[in-house]
Amino acid sequence: MTPPPTSDAIQHHAFGKSLSESHASVAVPARGFWRRAMAFVGPGYLVAVGYMDPGNWATDLAGGSAFGYTLLAVVLLSSLMAILLQTLSARLGIAAGLDLAQACRQRYSRPVTLILWVLCELAIIACDLAEVLGTAIALKLLFGLPLLAGVAITSFDVMLLLALQRLGFRKLEAFVATLLVVIAGCFVYELWLARPDWGAVAGGFVPTSQIVTNPAMLYIAIGILGATVMPHNLYLHSSVVQTRAFAGEDKRGAIRFATADTVIALGFALLINAAILILAAAAFHTAGRTDVAEIEDAHRLLSPMLGAGAASVVFALALLASGQNSTITGTLAGQIVMEGFLDIRLPAWARRMITRAIAIVPAALVIGLVGEGATTNLLVLSQVVLSLQLPFAVIPLVAFTADRKLMGDFASPVALRLAAWIVAAAIVALNVKLLAGIAFG
Repeated sequence: MTPPPTSDAIQHHAFGKSLSESHASVAVPARGFWRRAMAFVGPGYLVAVGYMDPGNWATDLAGGSAFGYTLLAVVLLSSLMAILLQTLSARLGIAAGLDLAQACRQRYSRPVTLILWVLCELAIIACDLAEVLGTAIALKLLFGLPLLAGVAITSFDVMLLLALQRLGFRKLEAFVATLLVVIAGCFVYELWLARPDWGAVAGGFVPTSQIVTNPAMLYIAIGILGATVMPHNLYLHSSVVQTRAFAGEDKRGAIRFATADTVIALGFALLINAAILILAAAAFHTAGRTDVAEIEDAHRLLSPMLGAGAASVVFALALLASGQNSTITGTLAGQIVMEGFLDIRLPAWARRMITRAIAIVPAALVIGLVGEGATTNLLVLSQVVLSLQLPFAVIPLVAFTADRKLMGDFASPVALRLAAWIVAAAIVALNVKLLAGIAFG
């Protein structure tokens, strides 16, 4: 019986390198377990940024203040789903040498590819809207800037991204990791002040049927799912793992190291997400303030309710770091999606300006039309939109990584494939329930 062809044998000659300016730019030592492992640390943290962006803040604050610790179970399950899907994404990038967008263009017809591209761009717009609004809100809270001015200032992160990439992809990863440490430090301080009931916190990680039967809770739960499992992160991860210059014959080792990087980084993101919800539950829900859903309200109330003047400033600082990190990785994802689906090759500055404009223009229009008072509702809605787009990224990913013609010997084993299809089915079912709820009130 003839063995299936390896992924290298079916690489399409017309496909350029994903994220070509950084492709295989990070050297991987030939020997030394720990040196090799450390060379693969980084892509998981770029992806983890998307799992603690301002959209997460909106849904976690709303969930914690309204329902206490109950939705921690959703944060945990969403994070486990995310870890599974992101490991598949890394596996695709390493084994097939294609990012998810390129794989869609290779395997599907032109009309299907264009539809998937449009849906992905809508998800990126929703995600970028959350990130730009989050940064603008943080600038307003820290410096009193109007939201529109803050949105305009976010355009300069394009230049920051270009500068960091010129210094090397490792420098970009180091900058992102530094901001992640800042965010973590801020929440350690906030939780120390809030003094949550850790017994109740532990109980919150156990799922209850109320999450599905309570429509208001379900809406927030699906928003948390959309904020946690990010469609554009699946495209991003399958590309950035290819920045490692590993030997072609060592794909198995590369997949192992990339998986470890993913699990550790997204475990860190889980702790940050849980910390946001725990803070909202401890500071607001237990005090009877179940209506705190606006980020601005949380900022205003934290200092008096926690009894520390620095609490609100630290909260805003963490939000600024989160928004800045997310806009950087969101812009990278926009480039990967455009190049992968459409094979459009533009100068680096032009690509960055286009992807940044896609985020800034809708954010400015929304603020201009509805005013500054509805920003958190828009953040939550953006996460629901992301959740609705998830199946169109997850199902191709699961199918591709199970395909031996594409993946060769690195196709997903049966147990991993089964778990991935269960996750995909759960995501589709939740989305159908959400749409039915919206359609029938």
